[in-house]
Amino acid sequence: MDILVTGGAGYIGSHTVVALIEAGHTPYIVDNYSNSSPAVLDAIRKITGVSVPAFKFDVQDESKLNRLFSRVSFDAVIHFAGLKAVAESVERPLEYYDNNLQSAIVLLRTMRKHYVNRIVFSSSATVYGPKNPVPFTEGMDTCATNPYGWTKVMIEQIIRDVCVAIPDMSAVMLRYFNPVGAHPSGLIGENPNGIPNNLVPYIQKVATGDLPHLNVTGTDYDTPDGTGVRDYLHVVDLAQAHVKAVDYTLGKTGSVEINVGTGKGESVLNMLHAYERACGKTLPYVAAPRRAGDIAECFADTRKAKELLGWEAKLGVDDMCRDSWRFVSQN
Repeated sequence: MDILVTGGAGYIGSHTVVALIEAGHTPYIVDNYSNSSPAVLDAIRKITGVSVPAFKFDVQDESKLNRLFSRVSFDAVIHFAGLKAVAESVERPLEYYDNNLQSAIVLLRTMRKHYVNRIVFSSSATVYGPKNPVPFTEGMDTCATNPYGWTKVMIEQIIRDVCVAIPDMSAVMLRYFNPVGAHPSGLIGENPNGIPNNLVPYIQKVATGDLPHLNVTGTDYDTPDGTGVRDYLHVVDLAQAHVKAVDYTLGKTGSVEINVGTGKGESVLNMLHAYERACGKTLPYVAAPRRAGDIAECFADTRKAKELLGWEAKLGVDDMCRDSWRFVSQN
């Protein structure tokens, strides 16, 4: 299938592009490179032997998006493009609501105009909010604690409403938990600028010496070692879930929400120690106060992914940390 991947040069998008090629599909990338680099395209070519058609513009640019849809008869769309930093969204809510919602609306409107009726949306476990009990199941009420999370809640609802209005529309909304790791080639992975918001990229920077120590935010939770527990997922497993989701849209109509995780949680200290095993050295950390809005545990009920997509995570935390360390060591 010819598949448009918005934000396809980003962390998850690039791994999904590789997985699509390996599955025999033809991906096309639209990316404005605000949180990625065109250098990723060369890395994808080295991994797959394929030069992926890539177009530099913002998905909000409806005229350019329409021209692309007029040139290529897409069979499906995977929508990653959007701003994604939780803390930044609190500081700049209007920019997040404008960018993320408008991008989705323009994309869906363009799809409708060109009779493209299959979409996989990059959603998030943030839609479960702070009060649902673990494990999170897809039927739980959704809410959010920050503007980024609310954009995911809102876009999910927009997609549901579009599927009601267009009976032959098919949408899968993948709610992922904590993607980490890198491609085993070491050519693509996650290496954010500055001080990362997420745990494993933060540990990476401690391991490379870019940061002096890890701040463990909260050591008094009701968990086995007192630190927060999260469902960490290898990005390669996550990419495979998108391929399965695209396949699922064939012959299906309506919308469905599906968790993508391992179904079990790992504590902050467990992840730190796994990374120490990967890099072969002890990594310093200091205890810090809890962050506002953080919860003790967050992990997925993954039965629906296995039932509907035939997908389940195969790689563990040691694989995640090993591949992450290989990527930062080579780059």
